[in-house]
Amino acid sequence: MVMMAGMELPLKAIREQVASSIELIIHQERLKDGTRKVVKVSEVQGMEGDTIVMQDLFVFHYAGIQNGIVKGNLKATGLRPQFLSKLTANGIEIPESVFEK
Repeated sequence: MVMMAGMELPLKAIREQVASSIELIIHQERLKDGTRKVVKVSEVQGMEGDTIVMQDLFVFHYAGIQNGIVKGNLKATGLRPQFLSKLTANGIEIPESVFEK
């Protein structure tokens, strides 16, 4: 969007702005049965060189198809998000057990 606006910023500067502005990415996907499900919840951790670094917190595990409907669950990867302390500081309590594998 920055590039479309005609602003002349280096790609690395744009990526750094995005990486420092976004804490969490929710990836939703249309599955084979036509339904949409959250398939990944990832934390943006920052930059490593020119690359935005993310870690998956939750991943959808497919259990198969039953009566034409995709079955499965969103499961924790066991990684604890870095931004959890920010939530707590703002009065939002999330039990750490939510992130346990």
